[in-house]
Amino acid sequence: MNFIEVNGTALRYEVSGSGERAVVLIHEMGGTLESWDGAAQLLAKRGRVLRYDTRGAGLSQKVRGALSIDTMTADLIALMDAAGIAKAALAGVAVGGAIALNTALRHPARVSAVVATSPAIAIAADRRAALLARVDRIEREGMAVAVDESFASGYPTELRGDMKRFKAFRARWLGNDPVSYATVYRMLAATDLTNELARIACPTLVIGGRFDSTRPPTTAEPVAHAIPGAQFKILESGHYMSTQTPELVAGAIAEFMDSSGA
Repeated sequence: MNFIEVNGTALRYEVSGSGERAVVLIHEMGGTLESWDGAAQLLAKRGRVLRYDTRGAGLSQKVRGALSIDTMTADLIALMDAAGIAKAALAGVAVGGAIALNTALRHPARVSAVVATSPAIAIAADRRAALLARVDRIEREGMAVAVDESFASGYPTELRGDMKRFKAFRARWLGNDPVSYATVYRMLAATDLTNELARIACPTLVIGGRFDSTRPPTTAEPVAHAIPGAQFKILESGHYMSTQTPELVAGAIAEFMDSSGA
């Protein structure tokens, strides 16, 4: 693992693999670069893989105050610059998918393709007040107040066959800094990419998880329909897809990169 200061923050990152092709893996809210352990190992056989703890997550610098998704995109571009990656495919889970799509909008010349699983591009207006109240409670009382509810919808019993994997993920999730987590959640509540999706020009694959009740396929599919030429598929997975079914996700990313020439 490596650490670097870019764009006014300190990030933990890892680069693996080699070659001309590159893919950047962006974890979900509450996740870390370890969310991609299994998939990164498989994808590194095909080219360079960059993954990192986003601002406020894992061992990256914690955040206080306001945060925007454009700042998250600026972090990513600065990290790509530091790693010597001029252009890459971006693959992101949930909020990570939103960061990938936002980066394709703001820096189209740097993005060869996007794979977004259960992308969190907006929060419905009628859900925002309740969500923000829940976020306030997490910030005050810690991550434990949210774990059971979050995992019931995002990591259901159907996907807990590997209990060692599930318990490790749960423990990492509980280790989040609740203030940073709340800050990222409020960033999501203030984000709405819906009306900009039609401007995304790179090849895009949107993936829904059949067992994802947090952001089910019925909410992911319209994202694909809004992006010109985008594809949509459903995997036998849940919300935390890169951890739950890394082989399926890595396979989908690799197949899409090959078919799109990314």
